[in-house]
Amino acid sequence: MTLPDIYTIGVYGLSEKEFFQKLTDHGIDTFCDIRFRRAVRGSQYAFANSQRLQDKLADLSIRYLHETALAPTTEIIKLQDKFDQEHKIQRRKREELTDVFKKAYNSNILSKFDIQQFIKNLEKSGTKKLVLFCVEKSPNACHRSLVTNKLKGIYPDIHIFNL
Repeated sequence: MTLPDIYTIGVYGLSEKEFFQKLTDHGIDTFCDIRFRRAVRGSQYAFANSQRLQDKLADLSIRYLHETALAPTTEIIKLQDKFDQEHKIQRRKREELTDVFKKAYNSNILSKFDIQQFIKNLEKSGTKKLVLFCVEKSPNACHRSLVTNKLKGIYPDIHIFNL
């Protein structure tokens, strides 16, 4: 089995040009959107809204996947939002996830997701470099870090990079 390299990227803090340049500079061939709602508030991030994003990725010959099974539920998101509101942390400036969010995400999402089948499907499709995408700037502030932790636990030799 040849494992793909796994990258992660968020959109906050990046311009459209910077965002797509990171993908092309690293030779990303498959883009995996792990958001449930595929929209971002703010005109500066309109390029990350579903259709515009998919159109641009197609122009760059990057395959697009939408993996809703890796998206946190509304209930799980509310656990993080409650903490953020209580501590006056803006979502776009969050640096890390709470333990409550991590526990809920791991038990309700990751425990039910077949990571090994996901990797097999990527291998069958010829994926060499996959990027996991959500909006948060810092991977530690986003569920994509929990996905990569799970990947690393199952495949200790997998290469993971945060863009």
